[in-house]
Amino acid sequence: MSAYLTPGVYYERVDASAPAISAVRTDVAGFVGLATRGPLDTPVPIQSWRQFQAHFGGFTGAAFLAYAVRGFFENGGRRCWVVRCASRDAAAGAAAAGAVVSGASGGDVWRVSASSPGVWGNGLSFTLKATHRAQTLTLTGAEAGTPEASGVASTNGFRRGTLVRLAQDGVPEVWKVVSDFDAVESRLVWVHPDPKSRLPYDSPLAGFDRERPILVESLEYTLVVRESNTPVAVYERLSLVPESDDYGPRVLAPWAAPTEFELRDRLPPAPLPVVIEELRPEGFLAFEPLDASADASVPCTGGRDGLELLSADDFVGEEVSPLDGDATVALKRRGLRALELVGEVSVVAVPDIHIRPYDVPPRAPLPPCAPDPCLPVNFVPPAPPRPPDVGELPPVFSDTDVYRIQSALVEQCERLRDRIALLDAPAGAALDGRLGVGAARVWRSRFDTKYAAFYYPWLRVVDPLRGAASLTRDVPPTGHVAGQYARTDFEAGVHKAPANAPLQWTQDVTVAIDDAVHGVLNPLGINVVRALPGRGLRIFGARTLNDEGLWRYVNVRRLLMMIEKAVDLSTQWAVFEPNDHVTRHKIQLALTTFLLALWRKGALAGDTPAASFFVKCDEENNPASERANGRLLALVGVAPAVPFEFVVLRVGRTDNEFEIAETDNVTGGL
Repeated sequence: MSAYLTPGVYYERVDASAPAISAVRTDVAGFVGLATRGPLDTPVPIQSWRQFQAHFGGFTGAAFLAYAVRGFFENGGRRCWVVRCASRDAAAGAAAAGAVVSGASGGDVWRVSASSPGVWGNGLSFTLKATHRAQTLTLTGAEAGTPEASGVASTNGFRRGTLVRLAQDGVPEVWKVVSDFDAVESRLVWVHPDPKSRLPYDSPLAGFDRERPILVESLEYTLVVRESNTPVAVYERLSLVPESDDYGPRVLAPWAAPTEFELRDRLPPAPLPVVIEELRPEGFLAFEPLDASADASVPCTGGRDGLELLSADDFVGEEVSPLDGDATVALKRRGLRALELVGEVSVVAVPDIHIRPYDVPPRAPLPPCAPDPCLPVNFVPPAPPRPPDVGELPPVFSDTDVYRIQSALVEQCERLRDRIALLDAPAGAALDGRLGVGAARVWRSRFDTKYAAFYYPWLRVVDPLRGAASLTRDVPPTGHVAGQYARTDFEAGVHKAPANAPLQWTQDVTVAIDDAVHGVLNPLGINVVRALPGRGLRIFGARTLNDEGLWRYVNVRRLLMMIEKAVDLSTQWAVFEPNDHVTRHKIQLALTTFLLALWRKGALAGDTPAASFFVKCDEENNPASERANGRLLALVGVAPAVPFEFVVLRVGRTDNEFEIAETDNVTGGL
C-alpha cells in the first residue's frame, strides 16, 4: 500500500469484479498426412490454401492431405494446423539433398540443400556468384593511419565482420576481416582496441606500401536458386565470416521446430527453398575466395520422400516420458503426437491412412521456345523447365493398420478432452456401392466413443492433376466436413449441428444413399453425405459414435468441450486466491455471466436462465473441511439444446360441421 504523506486527494482503482470468461475458438482443425515438401512431424499453422501450397506443395497422386485442406478452406475453414508424416528414410534424404561448395584451398565451406525432405529437392539447382558491393582506397601520408587501423576515402558499405580483399600493384593480394569501422574519422579497424571485442582474424596490416593507395573491396556472394530451371529465389550479400550478420548458414538456417510454448503464438516464417549447413572445420581462419563462377549451376541430388517404407508408426508416434531427452522426444513425437502440443485444435482428421495411390500420368514436354524474329540475333532462349520427379508411392494400409491409427486418434481426443475426431470409412467400404453399406456398418461397430464422428461415403471432386482415366478423384470427406464445422461455428455457433448445408468443391458421392438405407445408417451414428435433388451435396447427420442420451449429438459434445475449455482457461486466476466468500462469489458471477450469454445465443435449452443452467459455489458445497484443505468447488449444470432430427408435419382436413358434446357444468346456487 502506498504511504500517504502529503495531504490531498488520491485516486486508486480497485477492481472487485472477476475476470470474464470468454468463449474459445472451436473451428481450428488439425490434419496429419503426406505432402511433397515441408517440415516433418512439426505442426504448422495454415490460414489459406495458398499458404499450404507455399509450405507443403500442391496436389499429388500419392496423398489426400492437399485435397482435405483445400476442401476445408473451400467450405468455410479459416485456420488449421498441418503435420507432415514420412518414414525415417526421408530425414536422411534431406541431409543428402544438396551439394558441397569448396574453397580454393580445397576445404569444404558450405553445403546447400533443400529446406525439407522430398524428391522435390532434386529439381533444385543453385548458382553462387561473387560480388563486390563496397570499394574504397586507403589514404596516404598523415591520414594513412596505423597498421591497426587504416584511413580510407569512405566507409560506406563496410561494417564489422566484412570480408575484404586488399590489392596493390606489385604486391600479392591479401584477405582480411574488418574488426570495426569509424565513420566519423573514416577508418577501417583491423585490430580492435578492446581485447574483449577482437575477432579471431584480427591482425595488423603488413606487406603493403602505405605511401601508395591500397584498393579495399568487400567480398560477398549472391545465391541464385532455380527450381525446374526456373529462378525462384535470390539471396544477396551472403558472407563467409561466421561473426557477420550476413553469414550464409545464419541467413538460410533450417527452421527450428517450435517448442510447446512457442506453438501458442509463433507463426511460421516464409518457406525457404534451400538452407545452408556449415562444413568449415574448426579453427579454419584462412578466407580464400570460393570457386563461384557465374555460369556454374550446381544441382541438388539425393532427395527422397520416405513413402516407400511408410508405416502406421509414422502416423501414430509414441508416448513421451518426462525423463526422455530432446533427441528421444524428437523421435517419439511424430504424426498425431505432434498435434498434442497445439491446444487450439478442436477437430482432428488423418485422411491419408486410406491412400490408394495411382500412377500420375507423365506430362508431355513443353513445346520448344520459338524466338521472336524481332528480337536481337544473339537472343538465347531460356532453358526448358525440368519435368517433376514423381518420387515414391506409399503402401496401401491394411484394415488393421487403419483401425490402429483411427483408434490412436480417438484415444488422443478422449485423453485431451478438447477435440473431436473425424473418421472416414475405409476405401473398400466407401468405393463399393454394392458391399459398402454393410462394410460401413461393420467398421462403425468397432468404435464406441463420444469424441468421434463417422462420415460415409467419400466425395468425388475435380482433380487438379487431370488424370488420363478421369477428371475427378474420390477423396475422404473429413476435410470438407471440418470446413463445414468451421463455417457453422462462425455463422451460428458451436451449439448448432454442423449439417444440412451445401458442400463446396464437390461433384458427387461415391455411393448413392436413399431414404431406406439412410434410415438404417442414421440410428447407428453413421453421418451420411447425400446428393439431394435440387439441393446439392449435404451432410445429413450430426451424431457421435455414442448412444448415451445427449452425447449422441456432435454439437452437444462440442458445446460442452468449449464450455469446459473456456472455464479452465479463464479461472486460472483463482489459484492461491483467499478461499473466502469473495472469491466464491467472483467465480459464481463469472460462470453465471458466461452461461447467460450462451443462453441468449440459443446454445442452451429452456425458456428462462433458471431452466437452462445453474451455478452453485457457496458454503454448502464448500464446507470448512474442504476449505481447510485449500479446495474450492463450483457445481455447474447446463441443459444444451439438441437438434431437430425429425420434423413431422401432420396435415389434414375436417368436415364443415358443428361438434356438440355434453359436459357437467354447475354454476351459482341453481
